[in-house]
Amino acid sequence: MTALADAVARSFDAREPERPAVSPLRALGRRQLTGVELLGQSVATTAPAVSMVLLPVTMFTHETELAGLITIVVATLVITLIAHCVAQFTRRLAASGGLYTFVFQGLGPRLALTCGVGLLVKYLGSAAITMYHGGQAAIAAAAQLGIVVRGWGIGAVYLAVAVTIGCALVRGVRFAAVVILAVEVCSLVFIVGLMLVSPATAPVTPPAPPGPGVLFVAMSALFALAGFESAAVFAPETRRPLATVTRVVLITPVLCGSLFIFAAWAAWTGRAGALVGAYLHGTAAGVSPAVVVLLNAGLTCSWFGSAMASSNAASRLVYSMSLEGVLPRALTRVNARLRTPHVALAGIVSLVTVGASTFDLLEGVPAPAKTAIRTALVAAYILLAVSAVRFLRRIHESSRADRYAGWAGAAILSATLAYLSLSDARNGLFAAPVMLCAVILAGAGWHRYLRHRHPRSVTAIGVFDSPESADVLPGAGVFAVNARGSVALVGSNRTGPRAP
Repeated sequence: MTALADAVARSFDAREPERPAVSPLRALGRRQLTGVELLGQSVATTAPAVSMVLLPVTMFTHETELAGLITIVVATLVITLIAHCVAQFTRRLAASGGLYTFVFQGLGPRLALTCGVGLLVKYLGSAAITMYHGGQAAIAAAAQLGIVVRGWGIGAVYLAVAVTIGCALVRGVRFAAVVILAVEVCSLVFIVGLMLVSPATAPVTPPAPPGPGVLFVAMSALFALAGFESAAVFAPETRRPLATVTRVVLITPVLCGSLFIFAAWAAWTGRAGALVGAYLHGTAAGVSPAVVVLLNAGLTCSWFGSAMASSNAASRLVYSMSLEGVLPRALTRVNARLRTPHVALAGIVSLVTVGASTFDLLEGVPAPAKTAIRTALVAAYILLAVSAVRFLRRIHESSRADRYAGWAGAAILSATLAYLSLSDARNGLFAAPVMLCAVILAGAGWHRYLRHRHPRSVTAIGVFDSPESADVLPGAGVFAVNARGSVALVGSNRTGPRAP
């Protein structure tokens, strides 16, 4: 008798469990997203169309065309190492907490909270920046068409964008993923096409800010490639999550990195000159008004797609934390029909809109704010890389390649962060070390508060999607009460069928 026939025969004799196993993340709606939809979410978080314009701008501004190209290649390799570390978790766990849950598995609750702080700063900050720039691009496109937006009209633009993004995200995870994917594909097609058909020219760029140009390109490239890990927070909502999420996590840095290397090559050969000129100076650079309008329209779509994707990822992270009791329980409320955490989404989109409006009042995103957000992200990646090494060692599945990837990724990012801090310190700027200390202290303080006021929440950290009784053939699995008091699958029943 084959194993399958044995299991089927045993299923007829199995009794219904008195207390069925239920996934703690089932409220989100399991097994909805396809691989293509998840890839759209992951890619859109990085805003590749926008980055394909901004990276050449950074290279031209700092006069680092060839060095910038090499730097972007190296940055892609470094992020690929981090993606390898993330994949060690995604092929074993499906968690809406993403990196926050993964760091818990390797380094414990205190550093998991530190990673959670870094991720929240990154997602909320990135969403606010992209929403602000998207609004500015939309206003610029309208100006080219003769529509001038001033005063309260600008606030109305951001309010309309916030409502649109919020409604799309609450509508459902599949709907949001399709919208994000469509928006980003249209933007990419236009940007790549313009680079291919543009003649080689040298754009007129503003003077470079103080500091080493290669470092600016490196940090810009690292931040541009960041966001691929957002695929992990949708694992419980993805079909075949362990395989699909792992595939997307590994593909996204390679795909986006290839696009950025192409953009860097276009900058080095001068083919990005017309694009950069249109972005910086509009029609004053000798570019057709139609090209300027289309460029701003494409950038607007990419900016807003990234803001939507970052807000979506942040909502799952917040939902996971609130489910564990780390954040208020009210954030666990999920729309019964649409299966989306509407309360968390409403709060996040509101915060992002406030941030975008603040940047508008400041007439731009301050450089220290960008540095602080990038520092928080790098800190989270460093913790993830070290956690992967510790986790694999703990479960006795560590290989030499895994150890090299983890330690190399952590070391390179640590060196980059140290270099950034020293470089900024020479210019009297301390955003990087201040943010690093703030993230570390916030994580430690958060852990201390929870340990004294809500000790159960500390032991509840690390929630991930687990098989339900309905996912297992009756009689084929062994279920028991786990440490959290929930019934969970703990093994397989390999005994033969009962005798008649």
